[in-house]
Amino acid sequence: MNADWMRTIVEVAAGDDDELALRWSDGTEASIRIDRATRAAIGDATQFAQVSLGDWGHGVVWPGGTELGADSLWAETLTATGRGDARAFLEWRRAHGMSLARAAEALGLSRRTVAYYSNGERPVPKAIQLACKGWDALHGKRKAA
Repeated sequence: MNADWMRTIVEVAAGDDDELALRWSDGTEASIRIDRATRAAIGDATQFAQVSLGDWGHGVVWPGGTELGADSLWAETLTATGRGDARAFLEWRRAHGMSLARAAEALGLSRRTVAYYSNGERPVPKAIQLACKGWDALHGKRKAA
C-alpha cells in the first residue's frame, strides 16, 4: 500500500532447505522458508542459489523468471521474527483494502498507531486484534487480496 512506509530488501541469499536469508532496509533480518509451489517453479538447487534482488529491492528474482514481491516476503518475515500479531493486522488491512487512515478511522486509532502496528514496530494489543474480528463480523466478507 502506498501509504505505508516503503521498506525494501537490501540483501538476499539462498540457504539450505529452501530458505532465503533476507536483510531489510530497516535492519530487520530473517530466514524464511519458500513454499513448495514457488520452490518447484524455481528449479533445482543450483537455480535456487542464483536468487538476486529485484528492481530497487522491491522483491527477489531467479534467472528462470520466478519472482517474490517484498509485500509477501515482509509478511513471512513478520512470522519468522515472532510478529504474527503484526502480520495478522497487516493482512486484515490489506484484505479490506484499507489505507492507514481508513483503518485508523475504523478502529478509533491514530494513523501513526496503525502504521506502527502494520510495520511491526509495536505489538498489536489483544483488544485491537479483537476489534478487527468485530469489524469483520459487522462488515461482512473481506475483499479479495
